[in-house]
Amino acid sequence: IIPITCISLSLSLSLRWPFPTVDVPDHHHYTLGSVILAVGITGMVGNFLVMYAFCRSRSLRTPANMFIINLALTDFLMCVTQTPIFFINSMHNRWIFGEKACELYAFCGALFGMTSMITLLVIAVDRYFVITRPLASMGVMSRRRALYVMAAAWFYSMFWSLPPFFGWSAYVPEGLMTSCSWDYMTFTPSVRSYTMLLFIFVFFIPLFIIIYCYICIFIAVRSATRAVCKINEGTRDSVKSMHKMRTEWKTAKIALIVILLYVISWAPYSCVALTAFAGYADMLTPYMNSVPAAIAKASAIHNPIIYAITHPKYRLAISRYIPFMGVLLCVPTRDRYSNSSFMSSTRRSTLTSTTSDPGKTGKPRQSSLSDSESAFTDTEAQHSSRPASRQVSSDVTQLQPTFSQRSKGHCSLKVKGRDSGAFEKAASQSPSDPAVCRLQHVTVSVRMCVCVFVSRFSTDVGSQFDHL
Repeated sequence: IIPITCISLSLSLSLRWPFPTVDVPDHHHYTLGSVILAVGITGMVGNFLVMYAFCRSRSLRTPANMFIINLALTDFLMCVTQTPIFFINSMHNRWIFGEKACELYAFCGALFGMTSMITLLVIAVDRYFVITRPLASMGVMSRRRALYVMAAAWFYSMFWSLPPFFGWSAYVPEGLMTSCSWDYMTFTPSVRSYTMLLFIFVFFIPLFIIIYCYICIFIAVRSATRAVCKINEGTRDSVKSMHKMRTEWKTAKIALIVILLYVISWAPYSCVALTAFAGYADMLTPYMNSVPAAIAKASAIHNPIIYAITHPKYRLAISRYIPFMGVLLCVPTRDRYSNSSFMSSTRRSTLTSTTSDPGKTGKPRQSSLSDSESAFTDTEAQHSSRPASRQVSSDVTQLQPTFSQRSKGHCSLKVKGRDSGAFEKAASQSPSDPAVCRLQHVTVSVRMCVCVFVSRFSTDVGSQFDHL
């Protein structure tokens, strides 16, 4: 009776959990599952913040940033689809969701991982053309074309993720049997051919293209910097071009850091798969399979960390729309609140002056000089903050009063402003009443002080937008 009971119990367990298990201590499963959970939560939160800042800030909605958002989207989906299932299986010490769920889990991991790698290739090629061939690439990459490129990256990744469903290799449990991936352990022609082509067209060729692009970028930036400094040193155009090139190089450097971290994350997993491809699968232990897979999944947290720490535009946008993140990102309070209050408001300054003419009507008259209303969006503020401050400064210079003593002791005042149109006010009084002239002198002095204040305020705000 006892052997029959044991056999029935083992059959029920095998039907409930058809996948094999490995004999390792339970706390190893719990530790690895907890690490994956922490990595997944960090990746979900960080990538969500990057996508949220992109959706809220207009200045971030550029074609180049659309590729970065696509990268954040793939990392976010990787965390959402992989982390909870891996953690639950680790708590049960085995795969508990069945064969179809295993295939779907592995398919999502392969699709999002490949899309991330191809997106990094697209970012590198985009930076290559923008920096090395700025005139030829000017206006080429629009938002619509960026969407086409991203769609092509997804279809390319889909092409290499679907074959295991149709018999070319397979999706099976791996390592500690708490996660699934494509079958790289079986030494068969189908498995080996798929593994070889997958690494050639998804890992090695994109990696070589990325390395080539960044070598060319480095050479182009270095040679252009030397040429500009030698020929046009100190001129306004050279300073502007140097600033633009430095900004492009900074963006390329950030993308290069992302790529290096991505390669470091996937290199251990690639070494394990290539070891099995070479026929040495018996040398690999369950830990050697599971730990590199966990490191590869940790690549999803790199992008938000890099952009939150090194990219001022993303950091400022996140802190502006999620205020408590400004403390964690060490963004000054004046940058968080002064810019947002300035860009969300409409500024209108009115300068009034009162002059009396007792010789005609005996009633006070008002004349107003109004600046045009300016509702700054993120993009407009970025491009218009400095010119606006220079315009106000020039207006102050042009707003020069002209005082002249005419014949018969008459006092005349003329004030002209460019923004409001030319207006002239003249008041005439007898020489026996100099109070009117003094009042007009005081009124114009107040106008000048207000204009200087507006000019300095615009300059300060423009300097804040330069942080973007």
